Amino acid sequence: MKKTALAILLTVLGFLPGPAVSTAPAVDEDGCLTCHQYPGLVRHERQDGFKVLHIDETAYMRSAHGRIRCRKCHVPVVKVPHTGATGVNCNSGCHSKMKNPEKVKNFPLKGFHKKEQSFITRLDDDTSCRVCHPLYPHSKNNLVRALVNMHTGFMLCEVCHLKREKLKHVSYDWIDSEDVRFSGTPFGSYFNPHTRTAHKTRNYISRIGLFVDTDGRRQLVTESADTRKARDFLRQEKDLNDHQRRAQLKFFHRHIEKKEISVACNECHTARGMLDFRQLGFDDRKADQLINLNVKGLVTKYKVFYFPNLFGN
Repeated sequence: MKKTALAILLTVLGFLPGPAVSTAPAVDEDGCLTCHQYPGLVRHERQDGFKVLHIDETAYMRSAHGRIRCRKCHVPVVKVPHTGATGVNCNSGCHSKMKNPEKVKNFPLKGFHKKEQSFITRLDDDTSCRVCHPLYPHSKNNLVRALVNMHTGFMLCEVCHLKREKLKHVSYDWIDSEDVRFSGTPFGSYFNPHTRTAHKTRNYISRIGLFVDTDGRRQLVTESADTRKARDFLRQEKDLNDHQRRAQLKFFHRHIEKKEISVACNECHTARGMLDFRQLGFDDRKADQLINLNVKGLVTKYKVFYFPNLFGN
């Protein structure tokens, strides 16, 4: 096992702390798994549509192409974000001297990595957010949308997006476990309130929520009071004029704020972040990984990152 070229570079440049750098086989010399290793990595593409970007390292290594570097096939990928530049030409390189090149040329690539991917296919909650927004809602920022959508399986929307300046005695803890449907290997955390530990689960996950202490009672803060109104809005939306529609959307988002990605990442993934990962039940190793998240420096310091061509194509 050895560090990826990208991980080495980021460590040298000071964006990754040495002890927390992930390791991978030499096949990942380009550092693709720096991002693609995470289950739930999903890119929103259209209404209720998404493209899964997770690659399970072990499953890939066991596949027919497991000893081939990613960029041997994905030649156009030279920078992050690389949306729209991930095409594959199977008739170049390895398959260029085949007797029947047409078989490879016409091979259907849709779902090619399906056996190596894990993502949530259904997660029900009763918030007004879920009424209008799809399971993977983030779509605008090409650099971080897949990484941000990954948080669907770990926390409620309100943890990041709720305006907290008017709330007092705020704390963060797990909500009750939820029934989830996965494609691929189930992932996430189940929090056991008796042992105060978080561990991997198969069919149920717990997600982190925001709580306030009111008169000695701890209450979960969720955007569920307007759920029925949100459903009515969706039914009536086509009959509303622009002014009415904007007024309705302003009402539903009155408690919600958007954040720069650098702010959002550093609110949690730092030693003094708002989430105390150890208090939330993670062991020291996992807490350190979450604090020193490998990919954070990449997405907070760059709008475009060009891969170092240390090994050539």
